[in-house]
Amino acid sequence: MPGADSTARNDATQHAEQAGPVTMADPPVRVLVVDDERYLAEMIASALRYEGWQTMVAGTADQALNQARDFEPSAIVLDVMLPDTDGFALFSALRAKGVDAPVIFLTARDATEDRVRGLTIGGDDYVTKPFSLEELIARLRTVMRRAAVTVPRGTGLRVADLMLDEDSREVRRGDRLIELTPTEFELLRFLMRNARTVLSKAQILDRVWNYDFGGNANVVELYISYLRRKIDVDAEPLIHTVRGVGYVLRPPLS
Repeated sequence: MPGADSTARNDATQHAEQAGPVTMADPPVRVLVVDDERYLAEMIASALRYEGWQTMVAGTADQALNQARDFEPSAIVLDVMLPDTDGFALFSALRAKGVDAPVIFLTARDATEDRVRGLTIGGDDYVTKPFSLEELIARLRTVMRRAAVTVPRGTGLRVADLMLDEDSREVRRGDRLIELTPTEFELLRFLMRNARTVLSKAQILDRVWNYDFGGNANVVELYISYLRRKIDVDAEPLIHTVRGVGYVLRPPLS
């Protein structure tokens, strides 16, 4: 995901009274991502790091077997199609080596047989391509909790008088409760997690919409306008346009 690691976390920490996540200490969650599409694997890993999770990426079954031994993952995202074997054979090899972390298979949209087989041999869940990163993260949280993995709680994000609770999915501007659609919520969360950082349309599309979303990039402008009507109405604007670059959410300068 282009530019996904260039966040404003240090700045947000220094200005915690205005912006930034408020978190509780939890045991680390480690997710191994196995996919030979390097761009997709890195994009998934980057999204998981936004959740505060540790990640490792493997492009082949051999790499995955070696990394799983040392990394001891809490969960595994495993593509069915790999260059040296298929994901089902790798799943069996991992289990034979004592790796019992829950596994989510990535399958093609129309590969019904793959989905059935993955669940039959013991996979915990599957996600069909194309998928949204938000859905994948939600499914990972579910299978890890089912496997009694301690999953860190979500964070409370704050920018000026705008508050977002990732667990309850409640958003408030001052005393006003704001109702958001799932897409609006994810867009706002991405903006708030990167408070003071200018984000391009491409970055926003990669993180908020399906990883291979083929629609018009103007959808970002549309949803930014939706957010502004709900977030900035009758209040000092927090969402700003940087012409020719993208969008930024930042507290008032005063």
